[in-house]
Amino acid sequence: MSYRKFTKDIGIIGITNFLIALSRVILIPILTKSLGAGNYGIWVQIIVTISILTPLTTIGLPFTLVRFLAAEKSKKEIQDGIYSTSALVLALSLILSALLILLSKQISNFLGDGRQLVEVLALIVPVQSLSLIFLNVFRAFQQMKKYSFFTLLRTYGELALIAYTVTTGYGLLGAVFSVLFVRSIVLIVMGVFILKRVGPKLPGFCRIKEYLAFGLPTIPGSISSWLVNSSDRYVIGFFWGATFVGYYSPGYTLGSIIGIFLAPLGFVLPAVLSKFYDENNITDVKTYLRYSLKYFLALAIPSVFGLSILSRQLLTILSTPEIASRGYLTTPFVATSFLLYGIISIVSNIIALVKKTRIVGIIWVIAALSNLGLNILAVPRIGILGAAITTLIAFTIAFSLTAVYSFKYIKFKIDIRFIFKSIFASVIATFIIIALSPIRTREIVFTIITAALSYATILFVLRGFTMEEIRFFKKLFKI
Repeated sequence: MSYRKFTKDIGIIGITNFLIALSRVILIPILTKSLGAGNYGIWVQIIVTISILTPLTTIGLPFTLVRFLAAEKSKKEIQDGIYSTSALVLALSLILSALLILLSKQISNFLGDGRQLVEVLALIVPVQSLSLIFLNVFRAFQQMKKYSFFTLLRTYGELALIAYTVTTGYGLLGAVFSVLFVRSIVLIVMGVFILKRVGPKLPGFCRIKEYLAFGLPTIPGSISSWLVNSSDRYVIGFFWGATFVGYYSPGYTLGSIIGIFLAPLGFVLPAVLSKFYDENNITDVKTYLRYSLKYFLALAIPSVFGLSILSRQLLTILSTPEIASRGYLTTPFVATSFLLYGIISIVSNIIALVKKTRIVGIIWVIAALSNLGLNILAVPRIGILGAAITTLIAFTIAFSLTAVYSFKYIKFKIDIRFIFKSIFASVIATFIIIALSPIRTREIVFTIITAALSYATILFVLRGFTMEEIRFFKKLFKI
């Protein structure tokens, strides 16, 4: 991939994920103000449940397609890879859906809602599992425009239908059914596009052993990553009830906005780096890793400071004063956690390149067990703040272990001086926010713009970017 295409893909995915993050923010007031903290907490637990079930049915195959098909030239190999993985994932997801329906009464007792809700959840599982396969086909082909189109179609289709159903009296069940309906339609459309692109073929499972050898070791990592990211909702729900999950989640969502800066790199880098590594072009691998990390930090560091200071004001606008007063302290810890997660996601590409995915699994298992254990200890005593603190501890553990093992295989330069410059500029911008003390929406927007311009100006004066990097970017954006 050329630098020019890489930059365009970064831009496309960057805009896409900004719009996805925006949709999540828009969804908070729609659900919290219409359903209340209790039902919103149940909604969060449903979404969290979907996110843990899909790794069990996809068994690492979506990312496997990106790794193996990115440089594949044979049409037969591409066809077999797509259809074999799709068939296997569909079979596994249907089995799991059947189990969910059989156990719907017991599960509904845990979630605090009726069996019908669980039955709709069971139908979402195969749709979501196949959607992940199809979306990653577009990633493997580096067709980021199609990937972005379908992702946004699903995201805003759900948002519109959810807004309609909850405001017209269909409640929580209407919101969950909206997810099923929209994702099913988008799945069918994606399937038509892929069929036209590669043509029909019965799955032969020719390389399925090789795919599974790569994908299966990622399952513990995926599940453990889920435990780090999402198990706190279950623990909070168990000890404090769904209402406290509703208090916790908006602050968590606000802190996780940091992920929008990682998202374009997270989707583009695996395919690009795989191609370079397979061609033995280690120099470009290091270059892309170095610059990706630096520009992520340039955006993420000031965002952590800004979100931490403005969390209460933002949550008051987005949700309710009750939720804001109880959940705003969680945002700084979550925002810092996602900064570390961004670094982990960039650096761990090295482990995937050398096909040591088992290491990633072990790292996340350690982090997950630490997080779960600390949550069980902290949440009953400290409440939702304890969950936020243990999340940061778990990500710190994962960050430390990932850095140690990744640099054993490929080392690239990290600009430590730039990190200190970014922190210094962020502190100055934070003082500006405190001095302005915004309350109303218009004041908050003005303050954010002022602080962002101040940060950028200070970083420019401190020469945060070298002439070599400026020339690199001129080359990237040259038409």
